[in-house]
Amino acid sequence: MRSVIPDYLTEALDDVRPDTSGERAGYIPELATADPERLGAVFATLEGAVYGAGDIDTEFTIQSISKPFTYALALADRGFAPVLAKVGVEPSGEAFNEISLEPSTGRPLNPMINAGAITTHSLAGVEGLAPDQRVERVVDGLSAFAGRRLSIDEAVCASEMEHAHRNLAIAYMLRSHGILTEDPRAVVDGYVRQCSVLVTARDLAMMAVTLANRGVNPLSGVQVVPAPVVRQVLSVMATCGMYDAAGDWATQVGIPAKSGVAGGLIGALPGQIGIATFSPRLDPHGNSVRGVSLFERFSSDMGLHVMEVPPSAPSVVRSNHALGDGAHAVRVIQLQGGIRFAGAERIVREVLDSAPSEQTVVLDLTMVYSVDDVARRMLLEVARRLTLDGQDVFLVDPESIVPDPDPGDGGRVTVVKDVQTVLDGVGAADARAQRA
Repeated sequence: MRSVIPDYLTEALDDVRPDTSGERAGYIPELATADPERLGAVFATLEGAVYGAGDIDTEFTIQSISKPFTYALALADRGFAPVLAKVGVEPSGEAFNEISLEPSTGRPLNPMINAGAITTHSLAGVEGLAPDQRVERVVDGLSAFAGRRLSIDEAVCASEMEHAHRNLAIAYMLRSHGILTEDPRAVVDGYVRQCSVLVTARDLAMMAVTLANRGVNPLSGVQVVPAPVVRQVLSVMATCGMYDAAGDWATQVGIPAKSGVAGGLIGALPGQIGIATFSPRLDPHGNSVRGVSLFERFSSDMGLHVMEVPPSAPSVVRSNHALGDGAHAVRVIQLQGGIRFAGAERIVREVLDSAPSEQTVVLDLTMVYSVDDVARRMLLEVARRLTLDGQDVFLVDPESIVPDPDPGDGGRVTVVKDVQTVLDGVGAADARAQRA
């Protein structure tokens, strides 16, 4: 059987293909010659599966899509405080090339506009790197996100530098405020080289899903940047990634995203999927016309809006029942799904409301696929308190979903692979008691 996903993507591309509105990025001569009919879309999953349709292996320059990834590298290399001291996180509500600086400090409002991205580029790598070494660090980092070695399109780089007057003006303004501490021309040259890295839609989807996967590239298994960095980057993408169209995007599409003037567009939905599209014609905001339409469809068809209401917390308790008879019955509370605070609170109430009288209580995690840290601590505290009440607590956790299952002072929990192991143990204990 053939997968249904490429067929869905092909259908979506066919639906947007007749839209020929928008213009190529004419202010960069090399981009002005791009084939406007190119069109592709790719889904990448957390397991590394890639589904695509259309021109997904056509190379084009990454342009502003490099911004969130270089921001991630800067945060990982320098730490949060030094980066936030130089670049803010507030939406500008302005076009990507506006000189949006805080009046009192000269700090760029966010890393997704050019002023912030130029500053972010200067912060990539360890302090004191030479400009060429910094570019190497950025290309290495972008390559790690993509899972393959990327290169720079020298022709596009040269074309952009010939017309980089506004970026140079921004850089000199940043230097006058002390935000940049080195030669502005060298920083802009490095930033332009960063934007001239060649990628495909397939690469971009893999880069996006690495963000969706807490910074781990699904194909290579490499932790490219730490998870706290990813949370910061996705938050800024959600509020600032689409420039002065960020509000419309947040309400209509609801996927943390970033666009580039070569026609690329990415979206990273945490814990779910990475998406990339490619179509060179741009709207007045500098975003791909067809790409925006595709994302609107994907979000609507697949329920991908980040604010889409998840299943209610009560669904985490699948069943609460007793096995066996009499004094040696076993109470089994079967859980399911992903458990976070709201779900863990529902489990606490389930235990309180049902007040299990059985000597043995089993929390069955066989159908649970994730437990976050606060839910883990709450579950182990339930186990601890049941133990203090004189009950024997077992955790059925065949996939080791709960790390370090230590309930703490006075608590005791036994981890087993299945419920039958508990029943067999109780039966054996009964037999020993009868013989005695």
